[in-house]
Amino acid sequence: MRFACGTFHTGHDSSTTSRAIWRPRGGHSAYTYGTSEIWTTGYSAGEVRAAAAPDGAAGLLTLGCCLASGAEFGAATTAAAHGEWAPATRLAGSYLSVVRTGNTMRIAGTRAGTVTVYWRCAGARVWWATAAAPLAAYAGGEPDPAVLLAAFTLRGVDVLTDHSHFSAVRRVPPGHALILEPGNPPRTEPVPHAAADLSFAEGAPLAREAITTAVARRVNGRGPISSDLSGGIDSSTITSIAAARTRLLAVTYTDTRMGEQDDVLYAERIAGDRTSITHAWVHGSRDSVQHFDGLEDRAALPVTHTPSMTLGLLAIKAAQLAPVTEYGSVAHLTGRGGDDVLDAVPSMVIDQYRAGRRLEAVGRTIALARARRRAAHPLLRQAARTHATDHPRALTLLAEVLNGPEPLGRPGWTPAGEMLTWCGTTTSASWLTRTGRAAVAELVAARAEVADPYAGPGQIHERLALELMGDGHATYDAISRQLWGTPVHAPFLDTPVVDVCHAIPGWQRTRPGDFKPLARAAFTGSVPAYLLNRRTKSAFTGSVYAGLRSNAPTLRRLLTGSVLAQSGLLDAGQALAALDGAVRGEPAPLAGLHALLISELWLAALPLARKIWWEKTPAKETTR
Repeated sequence: MRFACGTFHTGHDSSTTSRAIWRPRGGHSAYTYGTSEIWTTGYSAGEVRAAAAPDGAAGLLTLGCCLASGAEFGAATTAAAHGEWAPATRLAGSYLSVVRTGNTMRIAGTRAGTVTVYWRCAGARVWWATAAAPLAAYAGGEPDPAVLLAAFTLRGVDVLTDHSHFSAVRRVPPGHALILEPGNPPRTEPVPHAAADLSFAEGAPLAREAITTAVARRVNGRGPISSDLSGGIDSSTITSIAAARTRLLAVTYTDTRMGEQDDVLYAERIAGDRTSITHAWVHGSRDSVQHFDGLEDRAALPVTHTPSMTLGLLAIKAAQLAPVTEYGSVAHLTGRGGDDVLDAVPSMVIDQYRAGRRLEAVGRTIALARARRRAAHPLLRQAARTHATDHPRALTLLAEVLNGPEPLGRPGWTPAGEMLTWCGTTTSASWLTRTGRAAVAELVAARAEVADPYAGPGQIHERLALELMGDGHATYDAISRQLWGTPVHAPFLDTPVVDVCHAIPGWQRTRPGDFKPLARAAFTGSVPAYLLNRRTKSAFTGSVYAGLRSNAPTLRRLLTGSVLAQSGLLDAGQALAALDGAVRGEPAPLAGLHALLISELWLAALPLARKIWWEKTPAKETTR
């Protein structure tokens, strides 16, 4: 598994303290300063960049896809020497940054969570890594079942905050840095944002520049490049920007059901408009691949540091990336994250109201009701209730519901104003036992104690959606590297792109009756107008139902032996009933089923023996 790991001694005089006794198994030393050490596992030499200020007072190390020019990298190092460490976290690309100023280190991942930092203390020594499992293995920690359950039984709740999927491991929230310095315990602090609020007109050209840079620097002079080309605005925009700069292979996946959607028509037209695009079609139905194929042999499944939804599409991804590996692609581009930066969540209308734009917010709520074929008054009433309640109170009320006697997640029941609430339960919450409900309620109550009472629901939901997408991309990339040797990139999730797009208020990035106006404003002239004026978005639920039906025996065995059910937290009978209903074609909580299945696979396959991840450091290295 590819990850970076480091250690830092927080003793008052760390220069006289021996170095670490343990190190990652097979790790390569990337940095040493005093008793601080950093190793990489699975990184190429080109993914490690380092520089130091002339007087040695500051240094910068990046691990991963840092696309900064030499001048930009040097400027960030110089800024760090003058106390400005944040610019080092906002260079082009997706990477881990380690900034040293004097004896203090600041370690940060990306704002979207495509690179995340985890840590734990062992006495005065702090261990940190870009994967939680190695730290859990070092400490003898176990997965936290409440986190796993809450992830698919709750909505609108920051399930992790500064926690991880392991009780013994802490997480640095995306958009924050881990601060390590002698004489003080570790702490985290927010990374200052690069831009203040921007208007739509101000932000559109800046978004174009950031996204174009994120794509162009990935393709220029790197070797063979490939991309997803689903036909949607996001993947087509990335493909169009790349194809204007290099020849590339664009891959379109479809199947019998998806072939009836608009996407394939747009993909074919985009590919036909550029001679630099070699178009590869992958037809899942003809290749006999479906959702949830290939899960019979759990021991053969790839390892990820968090449960990965990609496991449910493993066979599909293998077919999709087969022409990519044959092409010899050194980077496969995707449009993941486009919805998170070019669009906005429905609850952003509450933030618009809170910002003083009340008439506009009321009009937008009415338009939202019309678009969702709902009566306007229930949505307006719910918006008013949400506005009158702060975030901590909403979480406290949810914890009380979880601890209460009423059934949860009634199948087929969706209140009209649910999209405008702070938080709630999903249909899958009905699978929780009384013990499971209590465990999830305890988690929610703990989150209520640290929730920001001044944040708006749109702001919260937007960040959670971004981090969910970032984590999903990180696990997809990890799986692709393990199984097919192909790095997968998501330019929309780069921190500079997120910074600019999220500096534009969500209610400006989306408009009633329009679809991704920011994409049209930013890319008119460089992306075909017929794509930017598209108003449709394809659904893929038919393919998911077909995969559940085809693989029902394997999935039933997985749920029958559920680890969460054996722990008394989940009613496997309820989950099996939902699966059987989906097999019959009845409405089913597809996202909840998918999340439960991959959680069970993750629990069953996760290696947590220390010797798998760690080895003893030679004695001569610990004493030098």
